[in-house]
Amino acid sequence: MKSLRVEIERILPGGVGLAHADGKTVLVSLAAPGDHLRVQVEREQGNVLFASVVEVLTPSPVRVEPPCPYFGRCGGCDFQQLTYEAQLSAKAGIISDCLQRIARLDSLPPITVRPSPDTWRYRVRATWQIDQEKREIGYYERGSRRVCDVADCAVLMPELQQTLEQVRATEWSEFPPELKHLDVVAGENGVSLSPPFADFETNDLDLRVGNDVYQYNAESFFQINPALLPELIDFALSDAGGETALDLYCGVGLFTLPLSRRFAKVVGIEANPVATRFVRRNLQQAGLTNARVVTATVAGWVRTNANMDSVDFVLLDPPRAGAESVVIKGILDLHPKRISYVSCDPATLARDLKKLIAAGYIVESIAGFDLFPQTHHVETVVLLRRSL
Repeated sequence: MKSLRVEIERILPGGVGLAHADGKTVLVSLAAPGDHLRVQVEREQGNVLFASVVEVLTPSPVRVEPPCPYFGRCGGCDFQQLTYEAQLSAKAGIISDCLQRIARLDSLPPITVRPSPDTWRYRVRATWQIDQEKREIGYYERGSRRVCDVADCAVLMPELQQTLEQVRATEWSEFPPELKHLDVVAGENGVSLSPPFADFETNDLDLRVGNDVYQYNAESFFQINPALLPELIDFALSDAGGETALDLYCGVGLFTLPLSRRFAKVVGIEANPVATRFVRRNLQQAGLTNARVVTATVAGWVRTNANMDSVDFVLLDPPRAGAESVVIKGILDLHPKRISYVSCDPATLARDLKKLIAAGYIVESIAGFDLFPQTHHVETVVLLRRSL
């Protein structure tokens, strides 16, 4: 394929740089806004060229030397070439782009992304891919299912990095032959791995967030960057309070516990039975008896509970794919006074917001939280209220 000289204009959703050449749109991986580059076109789709950097002709003022030796090959981090200030700016632009282009929100207030206190060694959770034939452990290479063999991951918390080294030092004869990946998470009292093997166990862990202590393990979801969670919870709940709140996709209860202190009745819905076991335990240990937790898919639950009594507040924190259409319809059927949407994908967030806004909800406030430094991913919270 041919090579081109381009100038990167800005960063788009997905983390790619935008350029134009020969009347076509060029999307460049691992670029920085303001870069002058020689790029190699990898593939062409209609009027769009997908390219990779061959040479940095004139670096952007916000370009830095990526410190990780695996950068560019490992698929984990794609923003290490940017200063941290530029990362935050790019993420604010990604959120704005999605909300304007997909949700048709034209009069947006300026969006800021709250920085992470730690920009390295912040991750408490990871998934390590395993290639037993090649005897490699790490993450998938960019754009492939080949394993990038990683000895030191600069975004892992020290406890997880130590565990990675211990896993890598384990005799291959001790690995179950069918083992393809390991889920791993750290807490204040150790590390939990799933599935367990050799000397590694799926331990139950504790982590204090604000005034609450949460228990979880590697078989249940927990946010990867605990340093920002108090701010995230405060913004997502804002001044919410009242009679009844729903916590959809509630996980181990990150929002269920603080909601239970603000509302007379809380219902949490979560499909993972390991997570619901933990949220019930976390509520019990906090002395909170006004919450009911249901083990069910959110889609299945809303189909059968759309006629429940009035709901004051709905918080939803769905996976990256966003909320299913039936879930958005179920929320609208409940007519909550306010909605808090917590999302790790601005594009699916914008898709769902478009439906909520069309049904009469008004956006009150928006904020980003940089739970994922060194990557293009960003956590976004949007607060909505029902129009009168």
